[in-house]
Amino acid sequence: MAQTPQLLDRWGNPVRRQALTREVAAPTLGGVRSPLSGYPGDGLNPVRLASIMRSADQGDAIQYFELAETVEERDPHYLGVISTRKRSVSQIEVTVEAGSDDPEDVKIADMVRDWLKRDELTDDLFHILDAIGKGVSFTEILWDSSEGQWQPGQLKWRDPRHFRFARVDLETPLLLDDNGAEVPLEPFHFIYANIAAKSGLPLRSGLGRLATWNWMFKAFTQRDWAIFTQTYGQPLRVGKWHQGASEEDKATLFRAVANIAGDCAATIPDSMMIDFVESKNVGTGSALYKERADWLDQQISKAVLGQTATTDAIAGGHAVGQEHREVQEDIETADARALAAILNRDLIRPWVQLEWGPRKRYPRLVIARPKVEDIAGMSDALAKLVPLGLKVEMSEVRDRLGFADPKPGAEVLGARAEPENEPTSAPNAPPTDPINHDVKIKRVSGEIKHGPGYPGMEVALNQEGASAALSVAPAPADLLAEKTASEAQPAVAAMIGQIEAMLGAAGSLDEFREMLLAAFPSIDSTHLATVLGAALLTADLAGRAAVADEEQNG
Repeated sequence: MAQTPQLLDRWGNPVRRQALTREVAAPTLGGVRSPLSGYPGDGLNPVRLASIMRSADQGDAIQYFELAETVEERDPHYLGVISTRKRSVSQIEVTVEAGSDDPEDVKIADMVRDWLKRDELTDDLFHILDAIGKGVSFTEILWDSSEGQWQPGQLKWRDPRHFRFARVDLETPLLLDDNGAEVPLEPFHFIYANIAAKSGLPLRSGLGRLATWNWMFKAFTQRDWAIFTQTYGQPLRVGKWHQGASEEDKATLFRAVANIAGDCAATIPDSMMIDFVESKNVGTGSALYKERADWLDQQISKAVLGQTATTDAIAGGHAVGQEHREVQEDIETADARALAAILNRDLIRPWVQLEWGPRKRYPRLVIARPKVEDIAGMSDALAKLVPLGLKVEMSEVRDRLGFADPKPGAEVLGARAEPENEPTSAPNAPPTDPINHDVKIKRVSGEIKHGPGYPGMEVALNQEGASAALSVAPAPADLLAEKTASEAQPAVAAMIGQIEAMLGAAGSLDEFREMLLAAFPSIDSTHLATVLGAALLTADLAGRAAVADEEQNG
């Protein structure tokens, strides 16, 4: 009987199969891993914030994680942009690539595809992407082996406050056990995600460090703005009493002045007066606070999404908005690839090893948006380039357009075949009389001496037979020009088609010019040159014959 191989995790720790089906990092209200959180953001100032960051740098990140959570709860703008970034990736369709074409590798890939159909997948990916803000995230895998096969049962997000990093390198994650001791992560039991916004230690790589400073400065601005609004948003009330007023009259007047803002009503003696003095710079002062708060929001948009066009009303037109959207797509692509690499390392590979044992090749998760093809542009390019000799595989075109290969016997769409009509007369034979097919229609041609005749005005036909009336013969030069244009048309059309294709592919006039110069030496002008040479020779001979006739007749 073959012995089950000893599996090791990425850090070289042996896998304990009996521990994979139970929770090892669940929070308990009265235990070491408590779900209750502190609020270090209350009364936050630069000195205290710097102390929190310094502690996190040394491995004590509890207050940093609590503060990052607080910022997400209290800053609507940061919550909006960080959620947008996480949800844009978590909702992308996940596909699976088999390790090879081997039937067993294909079977394993199908097993993974079936598991990915679970409804909770989007939420699970969203929680794993918590690493974008905090720098790290931990997800516990609860394995299901009840049917004799290993399969991920649940993916549960765990509070990063319940984990530590080894003091040796501050990079190796550790778990707080039930006794408060720092122990290595149970092998094959956790998805450890580190999606870094910058290079450095995991605890210093999250966007939350930047967001906490930004939120603190914006909180100061909002506090000052609220004080300014309360102070200058209403006119200053000034009470005036008459000379000789008693202390009781003065107290009555003060109460009226103090309470008139909220009560909107006051009773004072007839001898007293209240004036309202409005500040002249209320609008300017209020705009200053708003501009600063908006500016801080824009910096967060740049840090999280890489742009501001999709979050703030910034003028710049469609071109600027499109460029900003492309920047956001680049960040989304990077997040998707990082997430796929994490899942392949901590979920797919352990799963296959538990179920099938170590293998040379493993299936891969791919998280990427389908590439949108420019169907109109590609169709137009094929219509122009294929007649010029471009060879393209039909299967490749179908793949680019998203069409499957037609099955045998399936009804397919395609170009209608042209009917194959048998020719009724020999090629280049003159047309026959529609009344009497045995009688050839004679054409009149202004013949060029020693050359074949050219089509001219046809003889009029009627039911009584061919008429003897003849039209005036066209000039020989006109006939020659018409024949030359007809014979040169295919060569000219090919050149024009090639030029149009280059014009459609060029991004600017300069690029089009370079394409013309590069393609000019390879243009095939042999046919056109032959036609023009024959035309020039015919014209020369016709001219000589005309001169000879004039001398003979003269």
